[in-house]
Amino acid sequence: MHELVIHPQLQSDCHILGTLASGSLLLSRNALLPWFILVPATALTDVLDLAVTDRQRVMDDCAAVSAFIKQELAYPKVNFAGLGNVVPQMHLHIVGRKEGDDCWPQPIWGNLPAGPGYDEDTLERWGSVMADQFGLERE
Repeated sequence: MHELVIHPQLQSDCHILGTLASGSLLLSRNALLPWFILVPATALTDVLDLAVTDRQRVMDDCAAVSAFIKQELAYPKVNFAGLGNVVPQMHLHIVGRKEGDDCWPQPIWGNLPAGPGYDEDTLERWGSVMADQFGLERE
């Protein structure tokens, strides 16, 4: 894996929470849904092109974020996707979903309305829990 420079669009749309074993963990600024984005530290654009050990590290980090969403935030469903059609840099979406959320049952892309941002207390609390649970190194 290589030194990571996060694409400007992701920097604009997200809070940078910190670093995991495979790359940087971001959080969408729209607080209507817990929408995390893992940006692996690689120049490759597709997750399936990663070497087996790198791909496993990425999947382990995504699974840890998914467990956080389910256990700590009480979302029973997690949507997981790696698209890269707008932002070419590899990034994986890990999104908490529940029946009746702001765009249920539609996908979030193109259906999630603008919403409030996160307050600093929430960002601090979530970052602290993730640091304790799965080693998020905070920015």
